[in-house]
Amino acid sequence: MTVLDSLEPRRVFHFFEEISRIPHGSGHTKAISDWLVEFGRKRGLEVRQDALNNVVLVGPASPGYEQAEPVIFQGHMDMVCEKAPDCPKDMEKEGLDLEVSGDEITARGTTLGADDGIAVAMGLALLDDPSIPRPRLEAVFTVDEEIGMLGAVDLDASGLAGRRMINMDSEEEGVFTAGCAGGVDVNCALPVRREAFAGTCLELKISGLTGGHSGAEIHKGRANGDRLMGRLLLHLDREVLYRLVEVEGGTKDNAIPREARAAVLTPEPEKLRQAVAAFDRILRQEFQVTDPDLQVTAEPARAERLPMDRESTEKVQCLLTSLPGGVQVMSPELEGMVQTSLNLGILYTEDGQVCAGLLVRSSVESQKEMVAEQIEGLLRQLGGQAIRSGDYPGWAYRADSPLRDLFVQVYREQYGKEPKVEAIHAGVECGMFAAKLPGLDCISLGPTLTEIHTYRETMHIASVQRTWNLLLEVLKRMK
Repeated sequence: MTVLDSLEPRRVFHFFEEISRIPHGSGHTKAISDWLVEFGRKRGLEVRQDALNNVVLVGPASPGYEQAEPVIFQGHMDMVCEKAPDCPKDMEKEGLDLEVSGDEITARGTTLGADDGIAVAMGLALLDDPSIPRPRLEAVFTVDEEIGMLGAVDLDASGLAGRRMINMDSEEEGVFTAGCAGGVDVNCALPVRREAFAGTCLELKISGLTGGHSGAEIHKGRANGDRLMGRLLLHLDREVLYRLVEVEGGTKDNAIPREARAAVLTPEPEKLRQAVAAFDRILRQEFQVTDPDLQVTAEPARAERLPMDRESTEKVQCLLTSLPGGVQVMSPELEGMVQTSLNLGILYTEDGQVCAGLLVRSSVESQKEMVAEQIEGLLRQLGGQAIRSGDYPGWAYRADSPLRDLFVQVYREQYGKEPKVEAIHAGVECGMFAAKLPGLDCISLGPTLTEIHTYRETMHIASVQRTWNLLLEVLKRMK
């Protein structure tokens, strides 16, 4: 049963629904990659698929555009898989349940994957219809963008002839992105020791947070579940005797954690519950605007392993409260623009260590290096280690951009107003491509998507329609 086939542009929404049936979370893209390859082969396109599952589909120029310079159309095929606490869906095995309400498309209980499924759908719609006026089109669909742009990092771009690229991975209609921050993952491991300790086991839980994208929404002051758990553990240490058993929260470093949990043993369970209730009141007041549904609870639980000793418990408290987090530096040049930030997005416990994953972002390479070194220094002092991975470059703003000028001109004509041209704090694959393809003229845009990386993610139908019309007119003028 189709949900979107009555919507226009019909082919765009048709392909979006098709790929929504295929599980395609980051790290699990083989199925959708193979589906894209089959799509290309059925239509006689040039098809390339690499070992990582990146896919390049090349469509010939339409009649009259044979002499035009080719254009690259680019987006990523993986999505962030988040779901509501009561959602039973296995997102590694099951497709999405799309819903339409008025102008909005959502997925029942899960992220929608419009970031960046709408790019894939538009690229397929362009390739599916040879009558659309356009130059030779090199559609590049990368994998694992959401976990460090891994597909773009290792993509062999030597076969791409285009030096103009349209990236469809922005989430606000009327905003053209022309530069972005670079980033690096920092993965921390803190060794812990365990010993017997008599007490009652309680599960501490921080839930109901708003969450969001760790780049685009880091400046909004929303609560981070992992960091709040550190504050809770430190607060309890001043009020009651306890030992930490385990702590966890968040599974993706580019998403602000919406909840966190910890198991503790205490000989004073009632006193601990009272301290938790007091801290709940403090946080509700502190985050009443950004996280109105915040809740801190303590419930009976069962300890599955020995608790950490006193020193290890204190070291975990120190780690979670001393790691830098959130906005570090605002841009002195672009008003309201975050220059440097980081997000503690991954937290979990193994028998012998507590692990944390952070994503550092900055448009200034030296500041990115500085923050990574701060994290590494803290871990050394605590007896742990921090290892960097997935380092990717920023995308420098280009003063002279004929492609951007064309988009601005067409937007002005179609909308009757000026678009906003900006650099952003979130990562965009354009930086990778600019490093691989010297002289690349690039722009990133997209229809309006809201609440990305959360189960409230929404795509706005009318915005998709307008963005599609803008894209078609720009391609038409690329002779």
